[in-house]
Amino acid sequence: MTALARPPLRHRLAAALALILAACAGTAAAQDAPAPDGDYRDRIIAPQALAPLPPDPEDDRDDTGLPRSLRIGLDYARNERGDERYDERGLSLGGYWETANWGSVSLDATALRRGGDRRDGAREWSGAATLWQRGVYVDGGWRGDNGLGVLATPAPELQRNQYRFFLPTVAMAGASSQWSRDADGRTVYAAFGRAGVFDGTRTVGFELGDGEVAALGAQWRPAPNWTASAALLSNDGRIAADSRGVALTPGATQAGHWAARWSSGADSVQFNLLNSHSRDGNASGGWIDASARRGRFRHDAGVFSLDPGMAWGALPVNQDARGGYYRLGYQYGRWLWNAGLDEIRSISGRGFDGRYATAFARYQASTRLGYGASASLRHADGGGDAYSVQGFADYRSDWGQTRLQLDRADAGGGERSWQASVDQALPLPEGQHLSLSLAYAELGQRGLEATRSASVSLYGGLRLGQRWNLDGNARWTRGDGPSATRGSDINLGLSGALARGWTLSAALYQSRGSQRSPFLLDPLALDSPFQRLPRERSALLTLRYDWQAGRPQAVLGAAPNAASGDIAGTLYLDENGDGVRAASERPAANVTVVLDGRWIARTDSNGAFAFARVGVGEHRLQTVADNLPLPWSLSDAPTTLRVSVRETTRIEIGATRPR
Repeated sequence: MTALARPPLRHRLAAALALILAACAGTAAAQDAPAPDGDYRDRIIAPQALAPLPPDPEDDRDDTGLPRSLRIGLDYARNERGDERYDERGLSLGGYWETANWGSVSLDATALRRGGDRRDGAREWSGAATLWQRGVYVDGGWRGDNGLGVLATPAPELQRNQYRFFLPTVAMAGASSQWSRDADGRTVYAAFGRAGVFDGTRTVGFELGDGEVAALGAQWRPAPNWTASAALLSNDGRIAADSRGVALTPGATQAGHWAARWSSGADSVQFNLLNSHSRDGNASGGWIDASARRGRFRHDAGVFSLDPGMAWGALPVNQDARGGYYRLGYQYGRWLWNAGLDEIRSISGRGFDGRYATAFARYQASTRLGYGASASLRHADGGGDAYSVQGFADYRSDWGQTRLQLDRADAGGGERSWQASVDQALPLPEGQHLSLSLAYAELGQRGLEATRSASVSLYGGLRLGQRWNLDGNARWTRGDGPSATRGSDINLGLSGALARGWTLSAALYQSRGSQRSPFLLDPLALDSPFQRLPRERSALLTLRYDWQAGRPQAVLGAAPNAASGDIAGTLYLDENGDGVRAASERPAANVTVVLDGRWIARTDSNGAFAFARVGVGEHRLQTVADNLPLPWSLSDAPTTLRVSVRETTRIEIGATRPR
């Protein structure tokens, strides 16, 4: 076999040079020829083709003087329910002024006028005004916060920080003064005014009651690791539902609460005593809450005894119960679970006697998949046992976040119910969001056939250019059975900037449908068994002007001129308790949100709230369940979040209810 001769070196160099020239020629030809579809090609955008940047509101800012602000809003609401029509016109005014030596002064005031078919078409005036002076210091290290107008009664920290039992505050029109000294943990306060309830649709008003409210309290540190508090509250009137929503009914209450807490590291014990005198008579009660952390486990336990007729303020509190509870929680890595057991006995013999047990577990199988289950069991000594179970799975994919959930409950006597639902949050570009919910349920009723219901819900939003945002939700329901409903609910909102300092927001709401009548029993009746419900429709419009001036401009939670960002969030009623807002879950409006225990915002009709110019770093966000419908509640523990420079930190807070 003959070996092939190797070409001379000069021939090999010539061949390589020819290949390089051919490649260069091919590249040039490819650049001159049109690029095939799908191939990448560099493009340079001419400067004149770029869209202009929106104007910076800081450019024309008045930097003279101390920080100050002004806010003016005009509101209009048109409401229809069946043949009844009424409108509301509101004016809101707010301002802030920081002084050199006397802290800050702020004012929030509203005026509301109603008209239409309600109360024979008579025009009604309402409104609210609150003047605050905060952060004024005097000799001895005392810091004062004083308020005048529509306020909530103050409460010591030990009263607010309750694990098992909640003592509400009372809304009033009057005056409040609170003084604190951080060096030794002392706090004293006093308040006096007229009781009342909040009203209004878009503009918040306040309706005065006939009785007075008085509050007096203090908190101090009697010894190392110990904190004690005492509070007195006298209130005329109790909140009850009426045809217009809520109102104060006659009923005076005088009550006193004493608490003492020992804490050391991760362990604490709090003792509480409560005594009240009301139209239901004298009542006393007490409870002890203990908490301990051991590694990855948290233990909570307590005992309680609350006499019948117990009262505190205008809202109902737990009463006619004696027993104890234990909670065990675990969280580490992929696991999160907790379980609890309550033993409850009625003191009067007319209430519940038995046990109540709950359990919840969740496992994060991977970065994409998590699943879990919960169960509740109620055993009554006299019969009537009930249980509920729930299973769910969360999966994150290229299609977004998906939740599958199945609920089942059996209250005895044929009251068996179940529901299957699918929630899907789609992954959309920045400035857009959309989630979809599908649900089917069969709800059992004692002595009747099950009511079947199917629903479809949408919740989404879209950014329209640099200035405008469109948000909305819609729900369609179709049911059949003894108490079935069929109908739709649509809610749309548009908000944006008109000019420097001027913003406009509008919202439209409509609900229409029908409900099966329980009184039509003739099986041969030709008329439809579904009776049309009164149509509800509302149109809301708000024009607002905001002006700020002064340097250094205050930054919430940080020194003036420090790096800052914004906080924006929503508060909603978390029906399934998963901590993720589904399209079918309703917003919670007119609820107070407190940042770092100092700055306050209220949620609007869509459950939204915001804090502007917040210092970079960790902050505590706490919600006050002052206007939540019962039995919904919010956690007393603050939510910790981190704010980044020139960014908006978003958060969704879900209110829960007992399961």
